[in-house]
Amino acid sequence: MTEPDSFAAALISEGPHAALPPESRIFAPFIGSWDLVVSWFDASGALSRRQDGEWHFAWILEGRAIQDVWIVPPRHARVAASDLYEYGTSLRFFDPAIDAWQSTWIGPMHRLVRSFIAHRAGDQVVLETVEGTSPRMRWSFADIAADAFTWRNEAWKDGAWRLQQAFEARRRRA
Repeated sequence: MTEPDSFAAALISEGPHAALPPESRIFAPFIGSWDLVVSWFDASGALSRRQDGEWHFAWILEGRAIQDVWIVPPRHARVAASDLYEYGTSLRFFDPAIDAWQSTWIGPMHRLVRSFIAHRAGDQVVLETVEGTSPRMRWSFADIAADAFTWRNEAWKDGAWRLQQAFEARRRRA
């Protein structure tokens, strides 16, 4: 049986691998731990739910990839919570053959696996589902600062993007 500390030491890296070009490190600003306010929107665009969460990002696999863990509600609130939403993860790596990041989200509580291609779009980081995926989705990181960012989950419906979720993220202080 693998000790948790040994597994973490084999997985987590101190920083990016030297072979990853600095201009391609589009997820680097998110490394660390974040507190979230997660908002859900109904089909009319009205706010339908709001809940706290947490999000953690780390370099992994010799710095060749980034993994995150997304938890709603946050761990400290999960024991008594009756509305557990998700405890999932994304794995991302830069693929020089397509000059973009390949990313896969795994959400076991909702039995979801989603694959995306990520790239920089101006001052945002945008992930779009791989071609042919249904439903077509777009996830965007915006308003990126050292201590905050926003994130949007949109689905393509009736010829337009429809907001499904929005996160307000604030960096945790040590």
